Amino acid sequence: MDDELTWLDATGQAALVRAGQVSARELAEASMARIEALDTVVNAVIHRRFEKALGEIESGLPDGPFKGVPLLIKDLHAETKGDPQHDGNLALKKAGYRPSEDCWLIGRYKAAGFCILGRTNTPELGLVPVTEPVAYGPTRNPYDPSRSPGGSSGGSAAAVAAGMVALAHGSDGGGSIRIPSSMCGLVGLKPSRGRVTAGPLRDESGLSVHHVIARSVRDSAAVLDATAGPGPGDLAVAPRPDRPFLEAVRTTPSRLRVGFLASSPAGELDPECHEAVAFAARLLEELGHLVEEDHPRVLDDRENARRFMARWVVNARLGIENLSELLGRDVGPADVEPLTWAMSEAASSISGIDYARAMAASARLSRSLGSWWQQHDILVTPTLGQLPPEIGELTPPAGEPFSTQGKTALLVPFTTQFNVSGQPAISLPLHTSRGGLPVGVQLVAAYGREDLLFQVAAQLEQAAPWCQRRPVL
Repeated sequence: MDDELTWLDATGQAALVRAGQVSARELAEASMARIEALDTVVNAVIHRRFEKALGEIESGLPDGPFKGVPLLIKDLHAETKGDPQHDGNLALKKAGYRPSEDCWLIGRYKAAGFCILGRTNTPELGLVPVTEPVAYGPTRNPYDPSRSPGGSSGGSAAAVAAGMVALAHGSDGGGSIRIPSSMCGLVGLKPSRGRVTAGPLRDESGLSVHHVIARSVRDSAAVLDATAGPGPGDLAVAPRPDRPFLEAVRTTPSRLRVGFLASSPAGELDPECHEAVAFAARLLEELGHLVEEDHPRVLDDRENARRFMARWVVNARLGIENLSELLGRDVGPADVEPLTWAMSEAASSISGIDYARAMAASARLSRSLGSWWQQHDILVTPTLGQLPPEIGELTPPAGEPFSTQGKTALLVPFTTQFNVSGQPAISLPLHTSRGGLPVGVQLVAAYGREDLLFQVAAQLEQAAPWCQRRPVL
């Protein structure tokens, strides 16, 4: 694949296929070749379905908006029929688990014409913000292979950043699309709760949502147009947009009321993250928006992290129970990584009443945030509190008690609150550190207002283009 084609976004690749200037097979084979060439270093694509993908091209891909565009799927849930799926877990890898059906979202990707080439690396059960599972080893950041690409959609972000594909699927339960998008210099939208179905095996009423990690704002919007909407019986359904999200990308917003947050509730904020937000605030002001240093005061409450973790460790216990079902036997500490087991065990100290209180606190947080958005349109924050960590830096020594404090808390103080509230949030690659590392800026809108995020994100993309930034890899 020549350099120009390699770095085209998915919309551009699809246009070439429609015009007959390149074939779906040529795109797929070029992506496969780049995966083969680079993945010995990056370790992003852990399951390759190359022959199956070529067979699907030969049989004829659906005539959707992304016909012929290669796509990678995160190896956490998002079932693809008959393909290996291990959720970052060594026991599932040894058992050779393969799901028997596609999930509904995969059906929508296929209907859109995507050609699925494989599945990407993820931390065990998606529980931590770096991608270093024992089952498959660490994924490395294409901008600096000694550092993490983030997690839990780290394999997907690294693959897109390395030019293996223009798009990759991700999921976000506490920042898992936005974190790796920030670390790898990409566009990462966490949609509103209930925007994209998680069926048929999971529901949309919890913390996690699905979407893609992309190079361009228009790709993120167009894929959301192709995949948004509920499935039968979904428990949460986001309000239907007035028009396609791609139209919002092409529409200049009116003057907006923008608040920005440039300090971390968890402690010290890296100066590069502070600089990224200051740059975004200046740029938005130059674009004509009303910008002030203001944010919902509820975000200053450090108890938010503790309440979130009460829900997170219960989810870890549920993940262990799900593993037991998939393996057909009880799961013990030898079947998972020490940190996963420690999180699961931490759930034992949380009673039903404690969990109900955490859920009630989540509702209060959502309402407090919602009241701020009655007077504002957009909140700008750093995506992360620190630069990408080195490989192994956030992995605690075996036997160390599980804690919600420390380096992880400093890294991710800005993302989890909006999983709790269900609001859409997007990370944009607006800054590069002095050492050449990507630094993301997060924009948040009111529930259901992805259209507004796409409008502003497109403005920023045009004013401060990032498409020419590429790793040295």
